[in-house]
Amino acid sequence: MAKTATFGALHVGTSFGVTYALTGNLAVAGAVTFVEPLVNTVMHYFFDTYWDHPKVAAWRAHFSTKARSMT
Repeated sequence: MAKTATFGALHVGTSFGVTYALTGNLAVAGAVTFVEPLVNTVMHYFFDTYWDHPKVAAWRAHFSTKARSMT
């Protein structure tokens, strides 16, 4: 759990630092720092939901086999 919390803090600090460096605006950096993880969480929900969908599983299997045959 400590590793996850540390990574979360690192992510927030990086998000704020990069956004502030790009914009020079504390308000924008703060907004991005808190909005981005919320958007990422919603995206992860849909990603996780559809990861095991049969069509997606077939697509992964197709490209996994193709990648192995290229090596």
